[in-house]
Amino acid sequence: MATPPRTLSARHESLPLARPFRISRGVKTAADVVTVAIAQDGAVGRGEGVPYPRYGESVASALAAIEAQRSAIEAGVGQEELLDLMPAGAARNAVDCALWDLEAQLAGKSVFAALGLAEPLAPIPTALTVGLDTPDAMGAAARDLADAVLIKVKVDASDPAAQLRAVREAAPHPRLIVDPNESWSMREVEGLQDLMVDLRVDLLEQPLPAGEDRGLDGFGSRIPIAADESIHTAADLDSLPTGYAVANVKLDKSGGLTAALELAHGARERGLGLMTGCMVSSSLSIAPALALAADSAFVDLDGPLWLAEDRPDGVSLADGMLRAPRAGFWGASG
Repeated sequence: MATPPRTLSARHESLPLARPFRISRGVKTAADVVTVAIAQDGAVGRGEGVPYPRYGESVASALAAIEAQRSAIEAGVGQEELLDLMPAGAARNAVDCALWDLEAQLAGKSVFAALGLAEPLAPIPTALTVGLDTPDAMGAAARDLADAVLIKVKVDASDPAAQLRAVREAAPHPRLIVDPNESWSMREVEGLQDLMVDLRVDLLEQPLPAGEDRGLDGFGSRIPIAADESIHTAADLDSLPTGYAVANVKLDKSGGLTAALELAHGARERGLGLMTGCMVSSSLSIAPALALAADSAFVDLDGPLWLAEDRPDGVSLADGMLRAPRAGFWGASG
């Protein structure tokens, strides 16, 4: 029997933020996302990708990459075939997640159940981000998050010691992730070890620029170090410096849930811990990532919490715990 025809649509959405999001590479005031919908036999699967200039992506390039595969997608291509048709990145992520959603609706079985996860999904502690600013401003922002479970601190190389001290003084109890976004050198990595131990930092995320991180080979950090920009897909695992202890898995980097699951499996096989991360995005990006978050030592999925207005029925936050979207939002869980 022939497969019912599919219809693909893809569009750009600019979602304003409630406040500026600052990291060492710049400031963001809106989340520019690419939203994909694939319709088949009365069902519509949805996915979202966030093109990232750091990786050479733009909204225009992502839309063009999707359009280039329109005929294959509408002809019925599956997730595994998509890995060969499209490179890793935001465009493939949007299509892949839309296919997972569509498949779940057509099968009448949720993505999470298919992956062996109990439903409803339990709330998970997520990192809440303190953006890069002056130490005083970062301390004030951290004070508002003092009851959080986990705080992620964006720093640079200007005065990271003062930035970190200000955050820890304002928020003495939460666990801490420090994220320099590739802005440090080995001088900072080595020189701030004692301070990070004193401030009870749990994780240092991507301190060195990707491609310039061989200094971590054999480095015995007192703080576990997570690879973010240095690892996109499972193919990157074999060349990852040995100083990394954790892999930050993001669907926009891996190019969808299919590749993210492959990366997570490969990372675990190599003894790496898992972190599930995200870009600044809507809940449509976060829902598929929840399939990985339940098995991650660190979860950083606060992207939608930066939006002035998220998609209806998306994720919510209570007492530092991220609650899954309502049943049926994505993945046919209702």
